[in-house]
Amino acid sequence: MRIGILKEIKSEERRVALTPGGAADLVGRGHQVLVERGCGDGAGFTDEEYITHGATIADSAQSVFDQADLIVKVKEPQAEERARLSEDQVLFTYLHLAADAAQTAELVERGVTAIAYESVVGPNGGLPLLAPMSQVAGRMSIQAGAHCLESSQGGRGVLLGGVPGVAPARVVILGGGVVGRNAVQMAVGLGADVTVIDRDVSVLEDLNSRFGSALHTLHSSGGALEEAVLGADLVIGAVLVRGARAPHLVTTEMVKQMRPRSAVVDVAIDQGGCIETSRPTTHANPTYLAYDVVHYCVANMPGAVPRTSTFALEHATLPYIAMLADLGPREAMRSNPGLRAGLSICQGQVTEPAVAESLGLSFTAPEEVLGLSLTAA
Repeated sequence: MRIGILKEIKSEERRVALTPGGAADLVGRGHQVLVERGCGDGAGFTDEEYITHGATIADSAQSVFDQADLIVKVKEPQAEERARLSEDQVLFTYLHLAADAAQTAELVERGVTAIAYESVVGPNGGLPLLAPMSQVAGRMSIQAGAHCLESSQGGRGVLLGGVPGVAPARVVILGGGVVGRNAVQMAVGLGADVTVIDRDVSVLEDLNSRFGSALHTLHSSGGALEEAVLGADLVIGAVLVRGARAPHLVTTEMVKQMRPRSAVVDVAIDQGGCIETSRPTTHANPTYLAYDVVHYCVANMPGAVPRTSTFALEHATLPYIAMLADLGPREAMRSNPGLRAGLSICQGQVTEPAVAESLGLSFTAPEEVLGLSLTAA
């Protein structure tokens, strides 16, 4: 199979979907790996390294689109990339379609087969291709939040961990999943006063067992959440609903009542955000002020540490890329229900129920478009 790797063009995105070592693995399996010239520069991988490991260098993105059967990316295809996709191609990347009607409509129109990293389900029921970037984003959220609280960034001028005799900052983390756990680890490590809120009692019990008295846990309810948010110096939005748009847990009215120059970091922004006043920002212009609260809403946070992120992402995605290439996309999805769960668009139809529901579109089961018996699947 011809596997195409593109240079990411989303603002300030420096990750790459495949390292030279990953290319060598796929070439060793008998596949051709075609990489756009300079695609690895941002993450520290040279064209010469790719060539040494058996990849072929393409002089342009168009050349990759013209030749590749399977296109593997990091971020969702931008408008100019979507226009180059054809119906006989498979796209494997982060998509986050539930909050992006325009992208969804165009991928449906192009007839491409689109598989979303964030919706692939692992053998244990987790989200193995989302987890590594959630780990990075969770840890980065505390770094970013601490920076936002500095007065030079418009913040309250509060040091996250405080100093002897001065209270630490109050950090409230919404969601105790992968992002939330990693945010807790960083915030507790820096000495902040940390509260995590989740609706799953077992998640809270696990966090309490791990962090003990260094962490406050709250069961998610309207009153408890509002009280915690209004008293916070820093709020981390770490809520995930697989494949769907994130719910607005923090309303505009709540933001209006937050401490002046406090900060929010909405890690869920690529799924629409869980703070009502959030809107996507970039690494070039990461923050804005709304109702006297500093908002950090970068939709590709791990792109700021592209080398770490590229290795972490590839460790998770490479087995699935190999499966798609070795078996062919349809057979791979037929034989692996977890991979099939990531199928979001196929043959001009939306095959992810959460996306269809979020955007008010019709839904077709992936088993149907793949020619599988619904009862057998």
